[in-house]
Amino acid sequence: MTHQANDLSLEKYRRMLRIREFEAVAEAIHAGGEVPGSLHTYTGQEATGVGACIALRQDDYMVGNHRSHGHPIAKGAALGPLMAELLGKVTGVCKGKGGSMHLSDFSVGSLGETSIVGSGIPVAAGAALGAKLQGTDRVSLCFFGDGASNEGAFHEGLNLASVWKLPAIFLCENNGYAVSTPVSQAVAVADIADRAAAYGMPSAVVDGQDIDAVEAVVTEAVERARTGGGPTLIEAKTYRYAEHAVNMGRVLRDRGAEVDTWRARDPIELYRAKLIAQGVESEALDAIARDAKEAVQEALRFARESAYPDQLDAFDDVFVERLPIPAYLTN
Repeated sequence: MTHQANDLSLEKYRRMLRIREFEAVAEAIHAGGEVPGSLHTYTGQEATGVGACIALRQDDYMVGNHRSHGHPIAKGAALGPLMAELLGKVTGVCKGKGGSMHLSDFSVGSLGETSIVGSGIPVAAGAALGAKLQGTDRVSLCFFGDGASNEGAFHEGLNLASVWKLPAIFLCENNGYAVSTPVSQAVAVADIADRAAAYGMPSAVVDGQDIDAVEAVVTEAVERARTGGGPTLIEAKTYRYAEHAVNMGRVLRDRGAEVDTWRARDPIELYRAKLIAQGVESEALDAIARDAKEAVQEALRFARESAYPDQLDAFDDVFVERLPIPAYLTN
């Protein structure tokens, strides 16, 4: 008898596949010169992003980092405006002004992603403070990497969040490297989650390749935050399959056995096997994979057909009132 998987299980699988396909296409069009600037892909870390975001409500806040496409897709963002943003088009989530590393999509609670390492942590704490002062039960989830845990913003943000018992979840995606520096050479503690003790904050370490495990620990942290229990630091052990940035060049690490070991624990393949073991038909999962490919291709068509911003658009979205436009630009 075929197991009727619940909608949430299939949605988690769908979002991971959408991220994987989106990143593959983004890398290809970047190589073709369509994407300006740097591109940092999320391939390999999909279970961490989706497992965490699936534990949130749509109106909950989410803050990401420079590896910025996976997080909004994990939160449920539309693919077309996201792809258009990568191409610098006016239909992008930030009207083409943010690009790959500086995205935000308020429709799904994505407050912004930035190339400044660790800078999202105080932003997430501020969002959590705002929710608390407004008397809502929104929570704020912040993604950051192992390298960001060495920044002053990490310690300042976690300290304030703990002192004020803010409804925040700080999720460190420990993929083993800060660009090319192994975490073992930059962090003295065994687990980054150990640092939570300094702030009187609960913590957890989770297998970042296991989407259900990530969802479980984040769900617990979200419930604690919503009910006034304050923040949590979660460390997800994960891995990125590509370089720090596309076309960055060879990094100083073993690209053989280490990558093969992590690819053997591909989060999408692990979850697919789990669903099939539960009785979900492989044909149903194949259909979801085809849908993900089609959705990304449609997003690419939308982006390519969209217009670039006008030069005068640079004067919008800077201040509440539009800046005066110099006469020489309008003549």
